[in-house]
Amino acid sequence: MAKTKKRKNVKPRNKIVKAKKDKKTKKEKTIKLKKLPKEVLKKYKALLLKEREKVGGDISHIAENTLNKSQREASGDLSGYSYHMADQASDDYERDFSLGRATEEQKVLYSIDESLKRIDEGSYGYCLQCNKPISKKRLDALPYSELCIECKKANEAK
Repeated sequence: MAKTKKRKNVKPRNKIVKAKKDKKTKKEKTIKLKKLPKEVLKKYKALLLKEREKVGGDISHIAENTLNKSQREASGDLSGYSYHMADQASDDYERDFSLGRATEEQKVLYSIDESLKRIDEGSYGYCLQCNKPISKKRLDALPYSELCIECKKANEAK
């Protein structure tokens, strides 16, 4: 039988240590964060997975209807003749709009994946900027929130 080694300096499971630079001394200080209860994490994980499925479906729908078709197929024009420039401009606008939507949906998908990672790490529910807890109302409304409302307002004001 193999012997198990005892690890030194093991931190308690309910706390996570994060490094943050102090503005005055420019040195890193450690901040201890309490892990959210398992039931709460399960709830938010389920919400995130549900949202991920929804967003993934939206992206695939956009790809099927817009991105995988040529301009001629998208416009419904199957003849060999060209069509009016205004029609082409409308089709181009619609295609660009769909690409923009797909890009935004991809960003949301990335945020959801990052939130799921933070659940596994135990840092979910804390602001990535100030390390303060994100309010329950905000997490209920937007489960993939990375910032508390104060930090989000400050970032938008910049």
